Amino acid sequence: MNALPAPVPRQQIHTRQVTTHGYLRGDGLWDIEGELADTKSYLYRNPDGLERVPGNPVHHMKIRLTMDDAMTVQEAVSCMPSTPFPECQGAAEPVSGMVGVTVGPGWRKAIDKAMGDIRGCTHLRELLAAMGTVAIQTIPNYRNQLKRLRGEPVWTGDKPGHQMGKCLGWDFNGPVMARVAPAFVGWIKPLPVPEPTPAPSTPAPSTPT
Repeated sequence: MNALPAPVPRQQIHTRQVTTHGYLRGDGLWDIEGELADTKSYLYRNPDGLERVPGNPVHHMKIRLTMDDAMTVQEAVSCMPSTPFPECQGAAEPVSGMVGVTVGPGWRKAIDKAMGDIRGCTHLRELLAAMGTVAIQTIPNYRNQLKRLRGEPVWTGDKPGHQMGKCLGWDFNGPVMARVAPAFVGWIKPLPVPEPTPAPSTPAPSTPT
């Protein structure tokens, strides 16, 4: 199916626009930027009595994450041009707690640790979660494109690409893998090596008195 079924007659009430971009910087680092804006189709009045005319954002937030090639955050800044309440502005600063975090397993947990619950903003957390996948689309994918242009193999060694085994298209036993990365067809993630169990300590013999 290439299009949604035709809807019943309806009225547009709310619009959320999320825009993200990935940039290669002149210093070799990467900027991942995200922007979120919520607008209503009617005159909106919040519990404080603040009014927003149709099209004037209730939420408008921006985040920039600067990352290295390993997708580790080197700098994280945020601004909130429009918020429902003036107190919301204090939720922008905790985004800096993402510095040192690497995109991958645990990304969402790191977001909650840096700015979960009343320390941050629900919408900034949602935007940060999406920006992790944008970093993957930007950084490793562009590096792979440069490899292709140089005639180099994209996947080398004994470790599959980050996206493999994560969706239907990249099923290790699917036709895509058979076509583009046959070396990893049927790949099974190795089990972690268990930590060695320390030997029990022997109590020192008591000295007779």
